[in-house]
Amino acid sequence: MFYVNKPTVSVILCTYNRANLLARCLDSVIGQTFQNFELIIVDDGSKDNTFEVVNPYLERFEHVRYCKHKNRTQGYARNTGIQASFGAYITFIDSDDAYHEEHLASRLEYMNAHPDIDLIEGGFATDQDIWVVDYFHRDQQINLRDCAVGGTFFGKRHVFFELEGFKNDPDFEDTDFWLRAEKQFKTAKIAAPETYLYTRAETSNSKRVFQEAGLGHNPSGI
Repeated sequence: MFYVNKPTVSVILCTYNRANLLARCLDSVIGQTFQNFELIIVDDGSKDNTFEVVNPYLERFEHVRYCKHKNRTQGYARNTGIQASFGAYITFIDSDDAYHEEHLASRLEYMNAHPDIDLIEGGFATDQDIWVVDYFHRDQQINLRDCAVGGTFFGKRHVFFELEGFKNDPDFEDTDFWLRAEKQFKTAKIAAPETYLYTRAETSNSKRVFQEAGLGHNPSGI
C-alpha cells in the first residue's frame, strides 16, 4: 500500500490475545477528530479470534492495516509497526487502552506549538492507582505516573529510526527507550490534557513483572 499523500500520524496498535478488548480500542482511534492518520495493527501471534474482530475495520477503512507474526515481545511488535509506518509522527496505543476523541489533535497541537521538541510522553487518565516495578530499583515499586508510559509516546518519525526502535526487553522497554531518547533528542513530559485512557489488563506485562517481583500493593512496601 502506497500513500499519495502520506498520513501525518502513524498509530501503532500491538495486541496479543485481547480480542475481547479490541473493539473499544479500535473505535477510539477511528473516532478521532483529527483524521489524517493511519492505524497499523500488529498482531503478536494471537491465538484467539483477534482477526475476526479486526477484519471489519480492514474492510471498511482504507487507512487501517494489519500484520501478524509469531509471538515475540511488545518491543518487537512495535518495531514492526514502526518499519511499516508512513507518518511524519509516530505514536502508539495498547490494546487494553483507548483514546479520548481529541487525543491526536491535542498531541499535534502541542508539537506544533513546540517545534523544538522531538518526543513527548504522558497525559493519561486512569481510574486505578497503579504501581509498577521501579526500573532503577527492581526490588521497589513506583507509581505509574512517575514512569515513562510507552502508549503515550508521540514523536517525530526520525526519533524512532535513529534510536533503532525498542529493545527486546518485555519488562522495561518503555523506560529504556525514553532514557535513550533523552540523551539524543529534546523530550518533554506532559501532564495534560489527559486524553490517553489507560487501563491495566490482567494480562499486562507491567502487572506480570510486578507480581514476579513479589511486591505488594501497599506503596510503602509494608
